[in-house]
Amino acid sequence: MREIVAALIDALGPDAVRHQPEDVRVYAYDGYRSGDALPAAAILPNDTKDVARAIGICREHGEPIVARGSGTGLCGAAVPQHGGVVISFARMNRVLAIDTRRRRARVQPGLLNARLSEQTKALGLFYAPDPSSQKISSIGGNVGTNAGGPHCLSYGVTTNNVLGLEFVTNEGEVLRCHQDAPGYDLTGVIVGSEGTLAVVTEIEVKLRRLPEETRVFLAVYDSVEAASESVSEIIGHGLLPTALEMMDRVMIRAVEEAFHAGYPQDAAAVLLVEVAGSREGTDDAERAIARIAKDAGALTWRAARTQAERDALWAARKGAAGAIGRLAPNYYIQDATVPRTRLPEALRAVEAIAAEHGLIVANVFHAGDGNLHPLLLFDRRDPRSVEAVVRAGTEILKQCIGLGGTISGEHGIGYEKREALPLVFSASDLAAMVKLRDTFDPRQLFNPGKIFPSGASCHEVQPSLARTGGTP
Repeated sequence: MREIVAALIDALGPDAVRHQPEDVRVYAYDGYRSGDALPAAAILPNDTKDVARAIGICREHGEPIVARGSGTGLCGAAVPQHGGVVISFARMNRVLAIDTRRRRARVQPGLLNARLSEQTKALGLFYAPDPSSQKISSIGGNVGTNAGGPHCLSYGVTTNNVLGLEFVTNEGEVLRCHQDAPGYDLTGVIVGSEGTLAVVTEIEVKLRRLPEETRVFLAVYDSVEAASESVSEIIGHGLLPTALEMMDRVMIRAVEEAFHAGYPQDAAAVLLVEVAGSREGTDDAERAIARIAKDAGALTWRAARTQAERDALWAARKGAAGAIGRLAPNYYIQDATVPRTRLPEALRAVEAIAAEHGLIVANVFHAGDGNLHPLLLFDRRDPRSVEAVVRAGTEILKQCIGLGGTISGEHGIGYEKREALPLVFSASDLAAMVKLRDTFDPRQLFNPGKIFPSGASCHEVQPSLARTGGTP
């Protein structure tokens, strides 16, 4: 350990290297969990050359490399499982260029998501992917997990908004890929790979024009089934709001007590609906969606009349996870996706599973694309509560798979869900993925212990399936 720390300090300077236990401990955590081992060091590079030098040194010493954005991930992807070196992009956080004519921007991976839209707003542009953590999550981290957000219903997830990447290979070579270039779509391969294929050092993203008009509405229901039916009917009629979010009674109570945004605490469920476009277009969309919502059982339909009202409703929605602190010391959030038409069944299953394990569940999620985010409330000081919440989370994943869904919509796989991957993919599927990873990183130094179940080599995939009950 002393040798690699000395080599990193010699290459990058002492100010860029953290190696004391009290300094590296913070890098052993993310939004999901703490790691099993402290990293040998954490580095804070200033540029791509620093990253390439560090990777070369790690390769020479055989040390694992874990790229890290803001540490807000919810599946343990940025937590070192086998020690090694964490590359924190906290200092590589700038907007490098904005091309207004082509509506593109080049940014460093440490740039916080919300800051890009803040900087482009005066130019009439914005960056669409907007996870609820966008004020504190980095675009590099979003690239790692292929993050989504409320507005991805209309604009797509991160991979639909990333045009090109600069990245460093396991040999320390700096390469670029772009969707405009011929050949394989390496950009699409690397987005969502959770730092297991390469370390991304620069990102070119797509910008969009700010719409002429944006309107926000709140539909109130006396059951989650009726709200879910509205979602299916809205999309089924060929209407595509820019956002279509749902909250249930438990979550409504939490966010309203925290934010006082105007959510009715006696409602069983609400839909937060946003439409954007021309003034005439938004008028037509409101009429059509309001009619469908009322036909499906909406008790009331209310329009936010001012920008302040719109901002308040959205602030409460995006602050939902923090608001849960009023109800319980801890929560375990799942991230599963089901077809929109199966939302009522999925929500009933979630409620039944929580009740069976004696847990309270709060639901807030991207209803328009069926991306569920049930928050199971518990107290980590109680071992029985922890055990119950883990079992319930696994059962929820299995139920969503049974309904035709999958185990992650945007949070990624990381450490948390790697043993569940065989529930979705066959042994042949997993072997193909492992071969791809090994092509990029044959020594498996990039973020080892993530995504794939138990083993990290092709011959270990089949045995792991036997342990987890996957389908060969």
